[in-house]
Amino acid sequence: MDIREFISGMDTVAPPGLAEEFDTGRIGLIIEGNKNINRVFCALDASPGVIEEAVRGHADMLVVHHTPIFHPVTAVRGPLVPLLRSVLASGMNIFVMHTNFDHAPQGVNDSLADILGLTNTTPMALGLVGDCQLEPGRIGKILNSPLRIWGNLKSVRRLAVVGGSGFDISLIHEAGGLGADAFLSAEAKHSVIRESPLPLIEATHYALEAPAMRMLASRMGWHYIDDPPNMITNP
Repeated sequence: MDIREFISGMDTVAPPGLAEEFDTGRIGLIIEGNKNINRVFCALDASPGVIEEAVRGHADMLVVHHTPIFHPVTAVRGPLVPLLRSVLASGMNIFVMHTNFDHAPQGVNDSLADILGLTNTTPMALGLVGDCQLEPGRIGKILNSPLRIWGNLKSVRRLAVVGGSGFDISLIHEAGGLGADAFLSAEAKHSVIRESPLPLIEATHYALEAPAMRMLASRMGWHYIDDPPNMITNP
């Protein structure tokens, strides 16, 4: 497949116009390589381990959710050196779908709703709210993630979900207005915990976003690379 055809297909899966403003210049084809695309790999992050496996697998394209180059590059040094060396030497392309994939049909938040069995869903500015029949412990098992509960959570009948770092106080108020009695996301800050009108369910960033990339790879017939970050737990 010609790379232009591939990009056109990806723009249909996750239209660039759905992306948040801060993603300008950080989505789409961010590292250009081979023009002919035969082998496609997919992962949440372009981590060193993912890059190594994709290069070893002779990938022409690596599709990820998080860009490995978030800030403008004025000097190539540090961890960026081996990453770019491996990618450019192999001729592999890297394509990023970030907040546009969060919002897209069958994207990050829709995938979360699907695996958690949410029904009667209503979209929010970032994320969605849906009817839930799961206890918090069951949510953790489905996501394969430890959970931290902030607030007095007795039961969950209507759950707000936002993939990634979505604990924003305005979103939490929006979710409450849509009938949510709990809010699931990652990386809760102390200030938000103190101000939140809803109980918060905190999972890991990886657990909330990796399912969508895994499901995308399955849908597209790509090779998925599972590379969760190492977690340090108390003995």
